[in-house]
Amino acid sequence: MKRARKAKTSSLRVGVTLYIRESNQSLWENGIFQNCLFMLMLLNRSPVISHSFIVNGGPCPANEATGILEHAPSPVLTLDEAMNELDVVIELSAQLAPAWGHQFRSRGGRIISMHVANDYVIDMERMIYGLAPGMLMSGTPYDMIWTLPAFTRTCVGYYAATSGMSAMPMQHLWSPVLLEAARRERAISEPFEYQPGRKRWRLAIMEPNICSVKTCHLPILASDCAHRLQPGMIECLRVYNAMQIKEHRDFIAFARSTDLVNQGIASFEPRYHLLDVMNQQADAIVSHHWENAQNYLYYEALYGGFPLIHNSDLIDDCGYRYTTFDPESGAEALIEAFATHDASLDSYRSKARSLLAQLDPCAPENIHLYSAAIVTAAGMPA
Repeated sequence: MKRARKAKTSSLRVGVTLYIRESNQSLWENGIFQNCLFMLMLLNRSPVISHSFIVNGGPCPANEATGILEHAPSPVLTLDEAMNELDVVIELSAQLAPAWGHQFRSRGGRIISMHVANDYVIDMERMIYGLAPGMLMSGTPYDMIWTLPAFTRTCVGYYAATSGMSAMPMQHLWSPVLLEAARRERAISEPFEYQPGRKRWRLAIMEPNICSVKTCHLPILASDCAHRLQPGMIECLRVYNAMQIKEHRDFIAFARSTDLVNQGIASFEPRYHLLDVMNQQADAIVSHHWENAQNYLYYEALYGGFPLIHNSDLIDDCGYRYTTFDPESGAEALIEAFATHDASLDSYRSKARSLLAQLDPCAPENIHLYSAAIVTAAGMPA
């Protein structure tokens, strides 16, 4: 194996972990899988990297996997192959076992741990509610920890206290290439873009509802407040990813406190891909996060020019922003969007393009940022 500390510029061989657990696994299961591919797109353009790889950290062999590897920009290595082939491993989707990590580092390899979720909240919920434990404090040795600006407040100190190592906030990465590829695969001929002119809006809430950082509760209340203020504005409200909560006694009581539910305007739906929702079933998205201000849902909605009613402070002045836990503020933002979006669509799209350009994995600034950090982790001279 090449010793990372002796590697020359352009000679690093870098892998990104991906958890492949079954043959027909979907790339769209979560944002982490997409993040892996965006990371590899960047690595393939880095001047300090000669080869990039996917490191399969799951139980399914790569030659049996289909959907999750369909758009893979790099070849796949097993953990055994990665042990001998790589200089740097970026732990992203699949977590590395401590024994593997110690052996890899003893041979000169370096490990970067990339965190793209609100681990503090997720771990606290695991502990409190008896959920399956994670591997955040597994004992795997790291040379560098990366996270996203969205988790600076909640997680940087958490990582430092539990690992003894400060986390470095890194630029979030996103590209429309996967969304456009999904459109081609589904043979969708219509462009993925907002269609102006509707007299009433169909609203979508698409939070995952599996962790308290992204749930449907505040968007439902904001939509209901808007409906009470302007009854003719909303044609329907569809709450997606709701099948696991719609029968919960407390959620039923919560939902029945709203006019939208009592008047039969709101419905609770299974999970759908955004391509199956926007234009066909919805015109605008009402969203909410708690310390999770960078989301692929936001970027996809903005890419299509769809009205995004949100509370994120990390997407510049895109969309229609409201005060985080204030449903009335959310209602005001929704009403503003309905009143102005069609007339200001060109400006809205221009702002969105500017934001999305900053996220591009192929942007020189992002390639430089990540390349410099990898060089530092690998122990190469700057």
